[in-house]
Amino acid sequence: MTDTSAAHPLTLSPAEMAPFIQHTKIEVGSTRDEMIAHAREAVEHGFNAAMVPASWVALVAAELAGTGIEVASALDFPTVGVMTSAGKAAEAEQIAKQGATQLDMGVQIGWLKSGRFDDFRDDIAGVVQACGIPVKVMLELPLLTDAEKEAAVELAQEAGAAYLKNASSGQIETANPQSIRYLVERAREGVKVKASGSIKSYRQGLELLRAGAVLLGTSAGLSIISDSSDESTTSY
Repeated sequence: MTDTSAAHPLTLSPAEMAPFIQHTKIEVGSTRDEMIAHAREAVEHGFNAAMVPASWVALVAAELAGTGIEVASALDFPTVGVMTSAGKAAEAEQIAKQGATQLDMGVQIGWLKSGRFDDFRDDIAGVVQACGIPVKVMLELPLLTDAEKEAAVELAQEAGAAYLKNASSGQIETANPQSIRYLVERAREGVKVKASGSIKSYRQGLELLRAGAVLLGTSAGLSIISDSSDESTTSY
């Protein structure tokens, strides 16, 4: 398994970015054969993980057994904050039992904005405790005021988040160095940062890693690692 916690090299080729990419396939209607092919791509190219819907976790986990590639899935997504806390915890436990090794979760932004801070924190903590695997908390930063951002980051960490994540998707935010640095500067010891949201190019991925992200969530992994532009040899 790749250790992504170390400092990133100043020079990183497109192919060398693969271990930091969570290879994502969440399209509606994906078939069994497509999910198997997705898992095999993760192995072939050395991606950090195959990120797949919960309904395909068991299949992908079986395909990736013994490869060292993580099996990641998402909870309360893509429509974030619609599940009950009990439902989230039960689903998280089931996803882990089926073979997921990491879990990204949506949070209750409405509760946060309503001042229900304890409920916001406990919703996350329930998932963390139920699944027993690293949980990445999708904070939806663009939807929050400055004060709400500070509260969300602190509450997520109090709840046991292993990773802070800027957003759930590109519909919320295009991942950018500013948001990543914001999270990195506030992350407690041992808490890491994942970047997500319309990550489509090698250059963008490199900027996010340099800002402090240790993981990139994207469905454009294959094009990113095959980038042949002059920027692919840029030293930073």
